[in-house]
Amino acid sequence: MEIDIKQIRELLRAMKQFDASELEIEDQGRRIYLQRGHTNASLPPSSGGASQTIPPPPGTLTFESVRPPAAHVEAEDDPSVIYITSPFVGTFYRSPSPDSGPFVTAGQMIVPGTVLCIVEAMKLMNEIESEVSGTILDVLVETGKPVEYGDQLFKIKKSG
Repeated sequence: MEIDIKQIRELLRAMKQFDASELEIEDQGRRIYLQRGHTNASLPPSSGGASQTIPPPPGTLTFESVRPPAAHVEAEDDPSVIYITSPFVGTFYRSPSPDSGPFVTAGQMIVPGTVLCIVEAMKLMNEIESEVSGTILDVLVETGKPVEYGDQLFKIKKSG
């Protein structure tokens, strides 16, 4: 993520002007969290369950990658057919590099965790993984084409 210090300073000035203690911005898979002063507020437990995320010390800027899972939508006519959709706006790539083969092809069996494609967003290459087992019926987007949030990327016949 490219950090524009001028923009960060403007955000901090605005926080001070409006007496805001925290600001969180999430855009295209990236998150910026700004905090002024001291807070004893606790955050909800992380997905691990037992541990809790502790806010950073006052004045600390944190940047982290947020990779939402690929969503899937069931086909209306056949509940065993789903569509893997784009979790954000970006550019679709079928392979890890221009000179290598595609991650998956039509007819291929997949399991949860199989890398299906890459969606580049803000110069970050985000691997999209399957959350289901099944067979790729169709790849619905050409490599190098832009995709929007919710665009259908793959048609899959679920197994089991």
